[in-house]
Amino acid sequence: MKNKAAPFQKLCKRMLLWEFPDEFVIEPIDVSSASAFSISLVDASMKLIDSIPDCSSIHVPKTRLIFGVVGMLKLVTGSYLFVVTDCKCVGSYLGHPIFKVISLKVLPCSHSAKNSPAEQQKKVKNEFGRLLKTAERTNGLYFSYDTTLALSAQRLYDLGDESKMLPLWRQAEPRFLWNSYMLEALIDKKLEPYLLPVIQGSFHNFQATIGKEIVDVTLIARRCTRRNGTRMWRRGADSEGHVANFVESEQIVQINGFTSSFVQVRGSIPFLWEQIVDLSYKPKFEIVRPEEAPQIAERHFLDLRKLYGSVLAVDLVNKHGGEGRLSETFSNALQPIVREDLRYQHFDFTKVCGHVHFERLSFLYDQAADFLVRNGYFLLNEKSQKMMEQLGVVRTNCIDCLDRTNITQSMIARKMLELQLRRIGVFAAEETISSHPNLDGSFRILWANHGDDISIQYSGTAALKGDIVRSGQRRVQGVLKDRYISLKRYYFNNFSDGTKQDMIDLLQGHYIASSRWDTMPPSQTGGLEAIASFPIALCLVMIGLFLTTMSLGQVGNDGRHLLFSVVWGSMSAGIAAFVRANGRIFCNRPRLQ
Repeated sequence: MKNKAAPFQKLCKRMLLWEFPDEFVIEPIDVSSASAFSISLVDASMKLIDSIPDCSSIHVPKTRLIFGVVGMLKLVTGSYLFVVTDCKCVGSYLGHPIFKVISLKVLPCSHSAKNSPAEQQKKVKNEFGRLLKTAERTNGLYFSYDTTLALSAQRLYDLGDESKMLPLWRQAEPRFLWNSYMLEALIDKKLEPYLLPVIQGSFHNFQATIGKEIVDVTLIARRCTRRNGTRMWRRGADSEGHVANFVESEQIVQINGFTSSFVQVRGSIPFLWEQIVDLSYKPKFEIVRPEEAPQIAERHFLDLRKLYGSVLAVDLVNKHGGEGRLSETFSNALQPIVREDLRYQHFDFTKVCGHVHFERLSFLYDQAADFLVRNGYFLLNEKSQKMMEQLGVVRTNCIDCLDRTNITQSMIARKMLELQLRRIGVFAAEETISSHPNLDGSFRILWANHGDDISIQYSGTAALKGDIVRSGQRRVQGVLKDRYISLKRYYFNNFSDGTKQDMIDLLQGHYIASSRWDTMPPSQTGGLEAIASFPIALCLVMIGLFLTTMSLGQVGNDGRHLLFSVVWGSMSAGIAAFVRANGRIFCNRPRLQ
């Protein structure tokens, strides 16, 4: 018989960070059994200490209150500690308080090598400094001191007794642990009370009345870290079958002592394809090594079946143009592996629903209903006994897995919530959410906010068609807002997402920074890219157009101005044509590849 595992040590919730001249000291102020630990500012070494060092009357250390240690990142420029300096409680998950990170701070813990080349050192420090400042603005980070958010309610319930005794970071599903890579340095030092598991995603909930009953609905998104990134720089899958924008969405309902949850997932089309920005409004889709698509799709769906059971793959992309080629490749890749526990369902969202007829999604539900009913949802009764479990998952994709996907997932979630409430006995056989205006309105806002959060992390903007999800109607204001959002996406995709992608790759260990200064990537790759600057090119074009206009206005006084106008106009047209032909080098691209 195995020995029973000891309970995991409670996490520190409030700590004082002491900033001494030669070290940081983190002192717990709410867990009496936890020791403080120090971090050397010379070599970033860490150790547990019994007491706070004596303070000099000359150098009084600065102190700040922190709410969690997220991890440490080791770069050639030194080591950096990530701490939560502000957070707020946003609700509860199965009875445990959930906190959102409001402020994340990056603190340098050691200095770079003294013998490194000064010019190269300054350049690399500036590069990494820019990325770390971007990291401090990471949004959608959530954590709990008492439970792991990186597991669904069903998987958390199914944990064995010994697994429940493990530290929270070890209970977590690794793919959803946002700070997994940064925790490694702390894990090695046995700093269990400080190992705070963090997820990136979304957390929203509401309460509504149904007759005399109060229903509590929570919606959680968990973003996978395996192929995390930005909209245009992370498309499709990698060779292992890990897909971009893979998000698990769990809807939990609690009423009359019952707890029920339903999980869906979204993720990019699972084979190698890309859409590299080149200043055009909609860059071309490029399928990379199409002959490998079946093998990569098979790896992806094998992983999904291991995690969730049966899979229904709902493909929402168009059947024509570039999207059509992706859809055809996806369908062909799945044909050899479709089986009883893997179904493929294509639904041309744009053709069927257009821009306003989203009630036609009921056609899709009719096609998927048998799968949803057969695979069910997770349900606990008043005594916390399992009555049902979810045996499969719906995997939805469009191109971005944002706007069309969110509308579709919200429809499926609505239908499943109605089934859950009927099973619990709150709804009658034909009763629907729409018959309860308060519940209906709150449900719409819940899913609209959920979609916005996921979209902001991937594209930099809120989701399109948000007015449809919020109100069920397409309005002029919504159309105008979508145009504005599309322009913002264009700007972020072309002029800022490359830097953001580098930051994500750095934080999550997809790019391991070299320990040598002379192997760091240069600011540019040389050639035209070394001098390419879109703002400068735009200024030159505008100046040329201005001078052309001025010269044309003077043609009546001096015929030579006609020649000048031709010269200035030709210069503007030439620069514009050059930029258009070489659009990729004028975009903000990732460098840590």
